[in-house]
Amino acid sequence: MNVKKKKHPKFYVPNFGTKSRKGVKERWRKQRGIDNKKRIKKRFMGAEPNIGHGNKKELRGVKINGKVNLLVRNKKEFQAALENPSADIVFAHSMSKKLRGEMVKIAEGKKVRITNFKTMIK
Repeated sequence: MNVKKKKHPKFYVPNFGTKSRKGVKERWRKQRGIDNKKRIKKRFMGAEPNIGHGNKKELRGVKINGKVNLLVRNKKEFQAALENPSADIVFAHSMSKKLRGEMVKIAEGKKVRITNFKTMIK
C-alpha cells in the first residue's frame, strides 16, 4: 500500500545557492532580519512553511510503504514491535551488537523489516 501525502516545495534559507554561502546547510530557519525579503513574504524568495503544507494526522510519521518506524531499545520493546504488523523496526544506537544479532535472526523468521540492520552486522 502506497501512502499519498501532500507535496510541498523545499523550504530553503534565502541565498542558499550563492557562492558566498556554501557553508549554509539545506535546512529551514525562520527569517528574523528587519529587511529580509523572505520574512515579508516576497514571492520570488520562495515558499515558507505554514499550516497549509501539513499532512493529515493519520499520515504523519507514515513512510511511503504505509508503515511507521518503531524505535527498539530492548527485548521487551522488540517483542511488542513484532506484534505490530504496520511497523518497521529501527534499532537504537545504544543496543549491543550481540543483542542486535539475536533480534535480526528472530525478525527474519517472522518476516519483519529492520531498517538499519545492515550497518550493524558485518
